[in-house]
Amino acid sequence: MDMQETLRTVKYSVQDDVKFEKIALKLGRSKRLVFSQMLDYFYRSKKDPTDLNDELLKNTILKGQKEYIGFIKTQETELLIPIKRDSARMLEAMKKIVDFFNDQVAKHNRKILDNQDGQTGILSKLNNAVGNINMKLKTEERLKMSFMLILNSYIRERDSFNMMTGQKEKDNLADQTRKRIDLL
Repeated sequence: MDMQETLRTVKYSVQDDVKFEKIALKLGRSKRLVFSQMLDYFYRSKKDPTDLNDELLKNTILKGQKEYIGFIKTQETELLIPIKRDSARMLEAMKKIVDFFNDQVAKHNRKILDNQDGQTGILSKLNNAVGNINMKLKTEERLKMSFMLILNSYIRERDSFNMMTGQKEKDNLADQTRKRIDLL
């Protein structure tokens, strides 16, 4: 006995057909087989396709979020925090050097004034040196402020990422941040 399968038709939009075709191609099956398998899946699992609160999906999403958060915390620990700490140490050391230098220059200036009133040229040079050091200190402060702006921008951008943010966007943020730091 040769039984022929009775076929039914379902009408759906062209956009849905494009999606359906992509799914079938990705799975390497015919659209009819994929459709039958979808029906079997939803029939057996009694799941509503509009319900996105699937536990497996939730767990997968949470796992991905934990991995991203772990990666970001690692970057903070291994890269950003040491840079910030080293910058603060460098600025503190520069301030101590400038303070020491200013103290030494002031002592030397008093000696020169006490011993030689005609040595105004030397004092002028020393004042220029102190001015240059102060200018460099201000430059260091501006560098620190610029770095803090870059760091805050990175953190703000990073915090705006969600679980659906692609690796390309994350790499792009890291590259942009590195380029900004290189420009300092």
